Order: sequence, then structure tokens, then C-alpha cells
Amino acid sequence: MDYKDHIFVGDALSVLKSLPSDLVNVGVTSPPYNKGENKKGWLVKNVKYKDSSDKLPEEKYQENQVEVLDELFRVTKPGGSFFYNHKLRWERGYMLHPMDWVRKTRWTIRQEIVWDRQIAANIRGWRFWQVEERIYWLYKPIEKHYIGQEILSKHAKLSSIWRFPPERKNLHPAPFPIELPTRAIFSVMDDIKGLVIDPYSGSGTTLVAAKLLGHAYLGIEISKEYAESSEIRVMNCENERSGVLLETGKHTVSQTFSERKANGAWAGKFRPDYDANKQQIPLKLLEPKTRYIEKAVKKASPKKKTAPASDQKSKRSRKNLGGL
Repeated sequence: MDYKDHIFVGDALSVLKSLPSDLVNVGVTSPPYNKGENKKGWLVKNVKYKDSSDKLPEEKYQENQVEVLDELFRVTKPGGSFFYNHKLRWERGYMLHPMDWVRKTRWTIRQEIVWDRQIAANIRGWRFWQVEERIYWLYKPIEKHYIGQEILSKHAKLSSIWRFPPERKNLHPAPFPIELPTRAIFSVMDDIKGLVIDPYSGSGTTLVAAKLLGHAYLGIEISKEYAESSEIRVMNCENERSGVLLETGKHTVSQTFSERKANGAWAGKFRPDYDANKQQIPLKLLEPKTRYIEKAVKKASPKKKTAPASDQKSKRSRKNLGGL
């Protein structure tokens, strides 16, 4: 069976169990958060999905997520990655952290990335406004090489804090922006082409990003309505190329670390002309630049030696005697 460029309609775990091992190269997803369908804020209505419930006993929910992630581990090729978007939740004052179940999976957790959504769903004062979610970069080691290969500098420089607002013009109740899967896929795959999976494909954002980056895609979606609208969206993906280009345009560097080092340019913690013993001049907040330069010149100029107090006293005495 050809699994490329196909959206399977069905339960994520059931469909994953039917897939062969070592099939995909990378994946991105954001599962339902098990918010009970009754959690809402001043800015966001309670989230309800088509043809599925987001209201499970928390223990069952976490068990299901571990099973889904373990199946994703099986179907991912060695050396492959999976980006798992979730968030911190609170239930009657008790914090539920994604690490509670992610650590129980077969994956190596390569990094925890903070997604700064730049907007809070709830603006009440029970805690500081929660504007962030988490993205776990999960890695399937080749044999026992748990570190994996380095990603290129042009990708790594984007740091572990990703800042972009959520998608708003979307019928799905909880879509992430196309920049998110674009950054994840492009960073680990670069120009290599492969198969991208999203087991909760929803409105098809990951699939569109994969298509526009030149990859094949495999989606799983329990809602037939979302799956059908996703297929139409993928067919018209060129309408969204600007968003992908906007993101990939951020992945640039003038010279890599290795190139700077090879050319003899500064590539270390300290610059070649840095003198650790030289007194540094603090620049106060909002201090005029001219005043700062004057201070620098003054500190750099040699100071006149001041005579001891006893010498100065004797000079004054001699001067007074000379006047008599």
C-alpha cells in the first residue's frame, strides 16, 4: 500500500497500529488536551472537536498518549524526529505537566521548546497569564547514539523559544500556525525529502507545510469533515506559500561557526582583542553616548601622580619662607 499523500479517517492509535515500522522521517502534532470540554476563558470559548470527545479521565488520557507516542516511535525511522505540542494544565489547583507522560515513552527527549503564543486564553488572576505552550522535540536514536546529529546553524540560531501567534482564521477549534510545523520540519530535514506524519491532523496545517516544503505527508484524523476539508486545503496549498516562505526566510546565517573558525575569524567566547584585566566602563541606562565616550577617554588617559601629603606640606612651608 502507498502511504504517501494520504489522510486516514479513524482513531489515531488504531490507524497507527496498522502502519508498518520505520515508515516516516518526521512528525508534528498537537493532540486534544483533555480539557474536559468545559474549560474556557474570557478570550477563548470551550474547545469541542467534531466526532470526538476531549473529556477522558486524566489517567486514561495519559495512558492513551503514551500508547500513541510509542506507536509513533515504532513507525518512525531511526534518526527521525517527532515534535509534540502540548501545554501545562491545572485541575483544581493541581498542575498537569506533559512531562508526566512524555518521560514514560520510548522516545529520547531531545529538547523542550517554549512556544510563546503572545496571547492568553484566560486573563483571570489565579496565576500569571499563560501565554506559552510546550513543544517536545522527540528523537528516535540510531542504535544507542542518543545525542543525534547537529542541525545546521541557520536552524539552531532560532533558539528554544518560538514566537508566533496561533492561527485564527480556521474552522478548527485549536489550530497552530503554519510557521510552527514549517520550522520543525525544515530544521531537521533541511533539503532532504521524506514522509511527514501528523496523527491528529485536524485542519491539515502540518500536511500543507509538508507539501509546500516538498515532502510527502500522512495524516490521521478521526473527523471525516476535518479530513475532507484538509484534502481541499492541501490541493490549494499554494495560497499559503507566503507563510512558509516567511518562516524559511528566517533560516539564514552569513557564516557558520565552522566557517568562521576556518577563516580565522572570531568564533569563541572572547574576542581576540579582549583584555580581561582591562577595567570595563559600565554604561548606565539612558546615559548619553557623548558622556560615555568622555568617561572612556578620561579613564584611558594617564593619571598625574599625586605627591604624598607630607611633601605637599613642606612645599607650602618653603613657599611661605620665600615670601618673608
